[in-house]
Amino acid sequence: MSLSLNQWTTRRWSLPEAVDGCARHGLEAVGLWREKVAETGLARSAKLVREAGLRVSSLCRGGFLTAGGLPGEEGRRAFAEALEDNRRAVDEAAELGAACLVMVVGGLPGVRPGEPLPAGFSRDVAGARERVAEALASLAPYAGERGVKLALEPLHPVYCPDRAVLSTLGQALDLALPYPEEQVGVVVDTFHVWWDPALHEQIARAGRRIASYQVCDYLHPLPADVLLGRGMMGDGVIDFPPITRAVAAAGYAGDVEVEIFNADVWAADPDEVVATMKERYAGVVTVPAAPFTVT
Repeated sequence: MSLSLNQWTTRRWSLPEAVDGCARHGLEAVGLWREKVAETGLARSAKLVREAGLRVSSLCRGGFLTAGGLPGEEGRRAFAEALEDNRRAVDEAAELGAACLVMVVGGLPGVRPGEPLPAGFSRDVAGARERVAEALASLAPYAGERGVKLALEPLHPVYCPDRAVLSTLGQALDLALPYPEEQVGVVVDTFHVWWDPALHEQIARAGRRIASYQVCDYLHPLPADVLLGRGMMGDGVIDFPPITRAVAAAGYAGDVEVEIFNADVWAADPDEVVATMKERYAGVVTVPAAPFTVT
């Protein structure tokens, strides 16, 4: 496994700056965001990455498939629009040669990320998960035809209302398993799954379906905006080496992507952030197990 910079970690950098920064710091891969790709242009983004000799470890993000759970015509229209946007995301991932398209599947129908609860939203979390399964039935073959792997990302349960009704790796796997592994896989993101008592069992179950391994730390206490509670590895509560070893033992040999949402990290000099990221990757994420000794 080798280190990749998810460009949201250095949010101040444009896509060309992120590509240049990865090359200067000796990284082999970059994780891209659709918003940044759109700013630069899809064709130019793909050309810049290729010319820098980088891999695209992931494209973020597809998903937000659950609005189809709203009643009547509103739900049908929202579902159709979500499918169309995700097909565009698949096409973008194919053009970029991305290892996977990360799927943040969406929260309760009608609830928007970070906004107060609106009138008429749905509390039917089981129904929302059914909409995700319904969407996968359409999107997985489309992605497979274009050589793109959809990577279902479970998010920490605190994000269930507005971002992802998949909260555990096991739930994501249950939806992925009906499809060929080259079409649908899962994301192991330490921030979201470190707490799960079944994590190691589910990582082993996932095996080669692990499409992306993303790392950052879980800060305590969390900030008022919990979306920004991700920290540099070693600054929070996560014990990384056992998770990293489990992911490797499951057969994952792809890139390890550092994805941090944190106001202080975003305000810092991006070159210093990447330098610290490299140090922490070697000293915190991949540090080998302590040797066993008999006393």
